[in-house]
This record gives sequence, C-alpha cells and structure tokens, in this order.
Amino acid sequence: MGLVFTMRQSYHLATSVMWKLELAPTVVSEGRMKRRIASGLSLRGFAVFALSLILPLSPLITAQTAFTPSKSSRRAPPPAYPLKLSANHRYLIDHDGTPFLIAGDSPQGLMSRLTEDEADAYFADRQAHGFNTMGWIDVLCAGNDFPDNKDSSTVDGIRPFTRYVSGGADYEHYDLSKPSEPYFARLDHIVTLASKHGIFVFLDPTETNGWLPTLRNNGLSAAYAFGQYLGNRYKDFPNVGWLSGNDFVTWKDTKDDALLQAVAKGIKSVDPEHLQTVELNYDTSSSFDDPTWVPLIDLNGTYTYSPTYMQMLRSYNQKPAAPVYLLEAHYDQENVGRPPDYGTPPTLRREEYWTMLTGGSGQFYGNFYTWSFSPGWKYYIDTAGVKQLTIWKDFFMSFPWYELVPDQDHSIVTAGLGTYGDFQTRVSDSDFCTAAKTANGTFVVAYMPTVRTITVNMAALKSPANAKWFDPTNGSYKTTPGGTFANTGTRQFTPPGKNNDGDSDWILLLEAAGAPRD
Repeated sequence: MGLVFTMRQSYHLATSVMWKLELAPTVVSEGRMKRRIASGLSLRGFAVFALSLILPLSPLITAQTAFTPSKSSRRAPPPAYPLKLSANHRYLIDHDGTPFLIAGDSPQGLMSRLTEDEADAYFADRQAHGFNTMGWIDVLCAGNDFPDNKDSSTVDGIRPFTRYVSGGADYEHYDLSKPSEPYFARLDHIVTLASKHGIFVFLDPTETNGWLPTLRNNGLSAAYAFGQYLGNRYKDFPNVGWLSGNDFVTWKDTKDDALLQAVAKGIKSVDPEHLQTVELNYDTSSSFDDPTWVPLIDLNGTYTYSPTYMQMLRSYNQKPAAPVYLLEAHYDQENVGRPPDYGTPPTLRREEYWTMLTGGSGQFYGNFYTWSFSPGWKYYIDTAGVKQLTIWKDFFMSFPWYELVPDQDHSIVTAGLGTYGDFQTRVSDSDFCTAAKTANGTFVVAYMPTVRTITVNMAALKSPANAKWFDPTNGSYKTTPGGTFANTGTRQFTPPGKNNDGDSDWILLLEAAGAPRD
C-alpha cells in the first residue's frame, strides 16, 4: 500500500531535515492540510518531494514591524483564575465573576521546541498582544505532528517517560505508569510562566495525532491512571484546563474513544473542577458530536475549515448549553481545508467576526510558525493577523459581548445577507452577513465581508440608536450620517467603501441611547 500523510506531516518531514541543517524555511508551507494524500513514494522520496515544494519558493509574507498594544489591551487587569461556567453556561467567567473572552494562540509544540527562557519571551509577546489563553500545549510531542522528535524529548533532551511496555523501545511503547519527574517539572515551569503573564493554558494530555498507539499499547487501566497522575499534579494550578484529542478522526471507533476518555476520566476523578473539552475530527466537527464526551467536558469546541458560522451555529444549538468557541480553523500563513484556502488577514477576520456573531465565546487563533515553532518562528510571530486579532478582542470587550444572541431567523438583518453557501464554500469566497444583538436590545452588531446595502429591523433595538462602521483592520470608527435613528421600521445601511487595508469587510455597530459600555 502507498503511504498516507497529512500535509502537516509532509511539512515536518521536510523541516526535520531543516532543523538538522539549521535552515530557516523561507516560505509559508501548505501546513496543516488535513486532506489525506495517498502516495506510492518512499518516506525519503516524500520528504524530498516536500522539500522541493518548500525550499525554492520566495516568501509569501514579510516580517511585521513592532506592534504597540492598544490602550484597552494594556489597561485590562489580568483575569483571576480559575475559570468556570457562567450561570447560563454560555460563556466563561473568572474567579471574580468577570466574563472571560477566549483569545487564544495554539502553541502545540512548545514543550519540545522551546527552552524556558524562550517560552517566557513567547508568553510575554502574547500577553502584550492581548492573548489570555494558550489553546493548546501538547503535554507530549511526537508522532505525525512532530516526526523529527522520535522520543518526545524536550529541546535539551529530557524524555517524558523512563521505561517501555513490551513490544518496542520507541515513544509508542512508553510506559505511561513511569513518568519522568524532570520532564513534568519542566511542564510545571511552563504553566507557571504562563501564569506570570496572566495566561490560561489548555493542556492536551495525549494528543491523538500521535499518541493513540501509545494508549493502545498501554490499555485502559494505564490510561486512566495516567489521567489521575496528571489530574493530581495540576489540580492546584489555577490557570490550567484540559483539551483532549487533536484531529481525532477515529473517535467513532469505540475502543479508541474509550482509551482517550479513560485519560479524561482519570483527570476528572481527582480534579472535577478544572475545565475540560475535546477536539474531534477535521474537516468539520463539534465536541458535542460525540455524545459520550458530553458528561465529561465543559466547553463545546468548533473545528471547521468551512465558513465558521455554519458549524458555530450547530455547536450553539446543541444541548446542553455550553460555551461555544472556535477551536481550530484556518491558521495564519497556512493553506488548509477542502477546497484549500490560505490564512490571509481577510480570511482570519471572517472567521473571527463570524464566530462571535453566531454564539461564540472566543476563539483559538493559530499561526503556522507558532503552533509548531518551526525554524523562523521568531521572525513570523507578530503578523498582521495577530495585530488584527487584538483589534477584534478590543472591539468585543468594549460592550457586553457575552449578552449577544445570534440572529438565526434573520429578524434583525432582513435583506442583503449575501449567499449562505455550503461546507465546500471557501471562507475567502463567502460574502454572508452574520448579525447578533444583546438580549435587551442595547446593541446590534452585523459583520459584512463585502460592501453592499443591508436592511436592518430597527425595532430590534430598545431605544433610538446611533450607527457606526467599525474598520477591523485598524480599529477605527466611521459615524453613519443621519444622527440618531428611530427604533421603528427598517433602515438601510451601506459600508463606506474600502477599509484601511483596501479590503471590503466592515462591522456595523448600532448602539441604543443609554447603552452601558464595558
């Protein structure tokens, strides 16, 4: 049979060579393409093929200039951990009861790629840009996502386990009952460094893109005991949550599902308070799609490469109610999905604003260079996508985002919605307008990927309202002429042309008189 690889694997077959040659890639790779590729090439041949794709090309992006965080991101006090569910289970709150908007990066390979000093600097950078969550860090890094790390060791050679079960002496045969104290002490330090920077960390105990063979070789009892080990070790770290899975395409196999759940159940048996969630399969899924996980987890994550409003609304409408968030979608500087779509700033903005207007309580941003910490990551860490995510966060933090209810029946925006599309529609091609309002009618928000006229039912507002257009590329506002608009009948609104980046997406913000500002 031919070998089967993901595009993420093909990249790392190439970059494992680059690490040894100390070559920084000069191009954005195809990255995490989850489409499976059947090939008759040998492993070496496939690596050479991947290198031939990567090395000759010129850069697709340029380094970003230093970014100064916005005033609101600088002045925001750090959250008081731990986190818990709000009373209506629609969003997270911190220990003081303050709503917590998930603004996450996804540094999955941090444990195997960075020293503690590098991790500290990385967290400081993310804090300065308004990130409050790491979603997620792999506890163990080997396998498909990290094929150059054969034993899941840290950058200075510390392995996570000290012995093997029968059948082999590779990471797939690590004995989960023999954890290495120096390795997990390193993870303790990483979590503590994140806490210093006010960052909440989702840890993935046994990510399923690489560690299912290890779970199978150890069995249910050992998986449960390993979960108990992790739960006991981290139950007193207030800034920790647990995210199981990662491209968990075999969750419908009851044996694989039981093994992964054994780890989660082990954690929960000794630490029922820390949040848990799970990532299931690409190209599109919600955590609650697997009903056997629902009693174990607290958050319902959306994983999609399609326009995010489609699966976000599915997640939002699943029962029981739970915080819905964008777990994984197109990453900055990557080309993923079916059909493929490149992670440009306009694509990322669509995902981000659609998410919040279809029931979202936040999202995990991702960047090719900082999920894997591939060579060159320090050069590509602060992109336009990062700057505009800070703008996204500041916008929603400026009013009660946690009270937004999605306009599912189009009773708010009644015309000019654009084309809904289907799961094969490219994010970059979708022009669909999403909208939401706060339950008490103080705010109406509509995101328009392209310029055209929309019709708004002004009776959705509780009182006469002002209208402003928000530019998601630079955070500026443009007031709509006409002053205060009556909250009766309908009114048409048209965006003011191109935004600051020369693109066509805008956010309409209608604010009723006397509306409270956060």
